[in-house]
Amino acid sequence: MQPTTYNAKAYSATGDKWPLTSTTIVRSDPTERDVQIEILFCGICHSDCAIGRIAETQEMLDFCGRHDITADVEVIPIQKVNEAYERLLKSDVKYRFSIEMASLK
Repeated sequence: MQPTTYNAKAYSATGDKWPLTSTTIVRSDPTERDVQIEILFCGICHSDCAIGRIAETQEMLDFCGRHDITADVEVIPIQKVNEAYERLLKSDVKYRFSIEMASLK
């Protein structure tokens, strides 16, 4: 039996100097022979752009805002940073950790 196919919204660039543009890609439902994974982060995340300038970071954040692109983040107090690290070592992290700086008080 052939898997069901459908069009999915995506963004792509045709070169490293070209802007991202809206496109569609053909997807299909997984079959019993496929491995299905959940991709939580794909592409560029603003916190990963340590070498980018503020202008590029702002451009990327503006793009994400216009296209409803978000990230799943688990906010933790600083007091749980060691627990978060242990969870990281055990691969027990579903989201990206963000430390709530107000918890330093």
